[in-house]
Amino acid sequence: MSIKNDIKIMPRSMVCEDSNLRGDITISSGCVIHPSTTIIAESGPIVLGENCIVEEYATIVYRIPKQHPAYQDVLDGTVKPLVIGPDNIFEVGCTVEALKIGERNVFECKSYVSADVVVTNGCVIGAGCRLVGEQVLAEKTIVHGRQCQQREAIEKQKSQMVQLDYLRKILPNYHHLKKATYDPKKVRAQV
Repeated sequence: MSIKNDIKIMPRSMVCEDSNLRGDITISSGCVIHPSTTIIAESGPIVLGENCIVEEYATIVYRIPKQHPAYQDVLDGTVKPLVIGPDNIFEVGCTVEALKIGERNVFECKSYVSADVVVTNGCVIGAGCRLVGEQVLAEKTIVHGRQCQQREAIEKQKSQMVQLDYLRKILPNYHHLKKATYDPKKVRAQV
């Protein structure tokens, strides 16, 4: 199946040239996409919320498996976009295939989340943890350890604005960036 690229990069977002973006992807303002990241919108569009960070070798894939109940929507052509909430962090080498992702989540290094998992808000998927099988993570869930134990966080996830400001200052010095391709103000002016 051939995927048509339609990449929309909003103003104030930073997307490195070396990133691999395929399909219909909207990168909201404030996002930082490191080099060597992979974002694939195979089953439908992906909308990345504001101020998300996608680090090196992280992979985000919107691919609905054939055995999943939502696969019929793919066949009908009525599939809904994967809307990833704001302030998420996808750390180095993580792979995320979840069909629902809330806001302020952290996917730590080498973690894996399958398409059967629903990630709500404020969750942390620990380094090396693999979440497979149908499950809905409650808000503020922390998954950790070799057995992927789960517990509830005491505090909400903190804002990543300090890290975002640092990346916005440093990345342009060392990487070529893609220019913003979409300006919502210009679209409004044409109507």
